[in-house]
Amino acid sequence: MAIARRKFDAVIVGAGGAGMRAALQLSTAGLKVAVLSKVFPTRSHTVAAQGGIAAALGNVTEDNWHWHMYDTVKGSDYLGDQDAIEFMCRQASEVVYELEHYGMPFDRLENGKIYQRPFGGQSQNFGGAQATRSCAAADRTGHAMLHTLYQRNVQANTQFFVEWMALDLIRDQEGDVCGVTALDIETGEVMVLQARATLFATGGGARIFSASTNAFINTGDGLAMSARAGIPLEDMEFWQFHPTGVYGVGVLISEAVRGEGGYLLNKDGERFMERYAPHAKDLASRDVVSRALTTEIKEGRGCGRDADHLLLKLDHLGEDVIKTRLPGIREISMKFAHADPIHEPIPVVPTAHYMMGGIPTNFHGQVVAPYKTGPEEVVPGFYAVGECACVSVHGGNRLGTNSLLDILVFGRAAGNQIIEDLKKNQHHKHLPPDASDQALARLDRLNNQKDGENVAQVGDLLRKTMHTYCGVFRFSDMLREGVTRIGEVAERAKHIEIRDKSRVFNTARVEALELENLVEVAIATMISAEARTESRGAHARDDFPVRDDDKWLKHTLYFREGRRLDYKPVRLKPLTVESFTPQARTY
Repeated sequence: MAIARRKFDAVIVGAGGAGMRAALQLSTAGLKVAVLSKVFPTRSHTVAAQGGIAAALGNVTEDNWHWHMYDTVKGSDYLGDQDAIEFMCRQASEVVYELEHYGMPFDRLENGKIYQRPFGGQSQNFGGAQATRSCAAADRTGHAMLHTLYQRNVQANTQFFVEWMALDLIRDQEGDVCGVTALDIETGEVMVLQARATLFATGGGARIFSASTNAFINTGDGLAMSARAGIPLEDMEFWQFHPTGVYGVGVLISEAVRGEGGYLLNKDGERFMERYAPHAKDLASRDVVSRALTTEIKEGRGCGRDADHLLLKLDHLGEDVIKTRLPGIREISMKFAHADPIHEPIPVVPTAHYMMGGIPTNFHGQVVAPYKTGPEEVVPGFYAVGECACVSVHGGNRLGTNSLLDILVFGRAAGNQIIEDLKKNQHHKHLPPDASDQALARLDRLNNQKDGENVAQVGDLLRKTMHTYCGVFRFSDMLREGVTRIGEVAERAKHIEIRDKSRVFNTARVEALELENLVEVAIATMISAEARTESRGAHARDDFPVRDDDKWLKHTLYFREGRRLDYKPVRLKPLTVESFTPQARTY
């Protein structure tokens, strides 16, 4: 079967904030850039980011990037690489001002400066008073960012492949990356997109859990493609559960609500966070708040008929503040919780939200992994940014509003690195003769499976298994059983049958491909979680409740082949400043 081929200087998979920031850097440099997206670019999941972009502008309270760096290192539970964290925090103000000049419609203070709000885990003077660091556009910051970057990319003549799904990474015989195979969702056409540089910005994969703030498109595609191509996945045991998802639905209620002065209540009307984080209270880091909510529910202080959720109160803020600063939150609450927060609290529960692990990269966006048969080094032609990448600036737990900062800083950094790399590599590498074989074989198997498994049923089982055996609190016996159970799900997923073979938008085909990707992410997560015998950040083990720096101050690397694990040390040395020594993490 003849497969069409197209050549580009760079192919970017994913049109969220990270992918479009990188694309803009490349297109304005005159490179031929293709961006693949399963949905229209402004519907990418960055659009759902609500709270803001962390940057030490000091517009409201005194601030500096070194305090921001300390908060990020501490928030990561000391698993973050301090050179990458310094790189991100030092560039924060610059990328925010740059975005402002692109036309980003930030809210303004009375003096005309960018509006900033408090967020969890942010402090002044290395753990002192609450900092006000998050640059916001009401509660629709991601929406404003995405539209700003898309418009700039259109102006720069970036070429978008809308409603296309990347299938597999192409590596030549040397192991260098030279493009991807991709599926046109509407027509079913498969194409090889050859590139001198291939960048993954495919977002997270929290759809492996039954309750998630993530869009349905967040199926870990980049992670699975990398794993199938022999690239390990880093720190996959670390998944952040956001403390305030709408009860029964999972839709995100931003931390911006608590930043503006909202607070959590149990069934007795008690502000219970004072027990768990006496200093930061409702603005402690997300893993701390999520465990507090879960504990309240487990100990019988939950709300409602089944005592299975808590309440987020913001009516005391007043109608004007809610309508001006939190209009999207109000709309979400009314639509999904049937509660108008101007008059009544919002029912909330911890919900899977963000992946701290991913494809291992350095802070230039280059993928670093065992290359050929040697030690870990840069994989030529391959880059990753955003949630699918593990730099690692988030370590064991991400601080709120560092995600939008992450995609800006490292999207730009990857773009700059690709420009430099392509100056040295003026020609495309030769495609291997079997470039499209793996993707075609997967499609052929799906198309011809008879009397096989139902995609929806296997997908539901996968999500329930992950939520049951690998949730907010984790237990030794549950994790061991979870490894077995998720392996059984994986076996069933090998025999998926596409019931509806209609070629109209290939919906069933895409869902089957996405499920295969979710399975890869789930296996990596469960195996990595079962092996880490400590509690750190979002990874909370009931049988190992204490952080163990002597044994576990290291990153996990999961290899798909043989489902084996390896480890590498955390980089504790920053670029130019003194390191922050691991210490007890309290709020």
